[in-house]
Amino acid sequence: MPGERKYRTRPFRFSCLMGTETSPAPPARQWHLLRSRRFAPLFVTQFLGAFNDNVYRFALIIFVTFQLADRSGADSRMLVVLTGGIFILPFLLFSAVAGQIADKFEKSALIRQIKSAEILVMGLGATAFWLESYPFLLVVLFLMGTQSTFFGPLKYAMLPQHLDNDELTGANGLMQMGTYVAILTGGMAGGFLAGLTGEHPWIVILTVMLLAVAGRWASSGIPPALPSDAALAIDFNLVRSSWTIAKAGLRNSSTATIVLLISGFWFTGATYLSVVPSYGRALLNADERSVTLLSAAFTIGIGCGALLCERLSRGRIDLGLVPPAALLISLASFDVWLASPHAPSGAVVGLSTFLSVPAAVRFFTDLCLIGFGGALYIVPLYASLQARAESRHRARLLAALNIVSALFMVLSAGFTMGLFALGAAIPDVFGAVACLNLLALGAAMAALPELGSCLRRFFHRH
Repeated sequence: MPGERKYRTRPFRFSCLMGTETSPAPPARQWHLLRSRRFAPLFVTQFLGAFNDNVYRFALIIFVTFQLADRSGADSRMLVVLTGGIFILPFLLFSAVAGQIADKFEKSALIRQIKSAEILVMGLGATAFWLESYPFLLVVLFLMGTQSTFFGPLKYAMLPQHLDNDELTGANGLMQMGTYVAILTGGMAGGFLAGLTGEHPWIVILTVMLLAVAGRWASSGIPPALPSDAALAIDFNLVRSSWTIAKAGLRNSSTATIVLLISGFWFTGATYLSVVPSYGRALLNADERSVTLLSAAFTIGIGCGALLCERLSRGRIDLGLVPPAALLISLASFDVWLASPHAPSGAVVGLSTFLSVPAAVRFFTDLCLIGFGGALYIVPLYASLQARAESRHRARLLAALNIVSALFMVLSAGFTMGLFALGAAIPDVFGAVACLNLLALGAAMAALPELGSCLRRFFHRH
């Protein structure tokens, strides 16, 4: 677009965040991006935000699973699914407005404003943990989802403005890897701190507040990204703007297929993350720390897959990775369904005994494989969508993706609770999602023949 430019600077050191940089070094595939101001401050900001979100979310999930359910006698499976739905709801409500704002205004300044708001939100979260109030915790979770809703279109729309097309796969791989490493470490920290919350709520309070402040500091190093459509008139009618942007995003058949495929991934991920804590407790008799480790397995796999994706694609945007990755997700899901124990053993499974319980190790391995396949699936789809999007409407297309993905995740919560209401066991959820995943892949390959041709080229190169 006229006036749009690729922002170029010398390689990045952490001093870049404060406005100073050091001499260049030779790039090494996507890793050179971590030394460039075009990417690194955004990466650090995203990492700290995701880490903070998951310290809070996993602390809340463990609180719900092991404390609130025991006190109230409520079904912890339903409470955990409700928790996930509350976090996703703002993406469905506010993504259209967020996409319009991201296209209209300069993006780095908006990110700094959002990170300032995160400090306030986490202050409320600290108060909610101190009071141990489940309704207040859910209100804060909704506010966290809201600030994440406004951050999402900005970060993904900014990448094509600062990077070249042949850097997008590597950058998206690093973003996904960083996000899920943050989920892994944040989730483990949140789960561990949740065990101390009853006695020492100040630990959770101090952690979330410090992370929010650090994220705001990191955002100060993000370089400017010019408005994509400064003349845009923002429609604040949530229903009308959501419908308009979602319809526009799905108008083109190729981008619509990619949007639906990405949304299907989030349906799968949201479903699995909502049932893993219940699976660990009900079928493995796992304690809080072992449940946290199981929840982290999915993110371990995604982190490894995201790093490998750029190497397998050889720097290209390669949709040929998508079909085999989807197949791997389904095969690992079927293994969970077939291999799950019918009842837990009598002994509690803790971290010290985890590796001696075959069912726990197998479930952990299957979750890692699901996450690994998920990264190979999602990274090329995100890169392809960014490259195909018209620059003036890129943030709004990504907002349309967020709307559809949020809808799929809300449907995931309803789907999971519906299966439980019909008497399905937890492993049956994995079997049902595996079947849906294969059906979706078949439909996508019929709607987008490019997937098949990319798959043939991928195997020919390898």
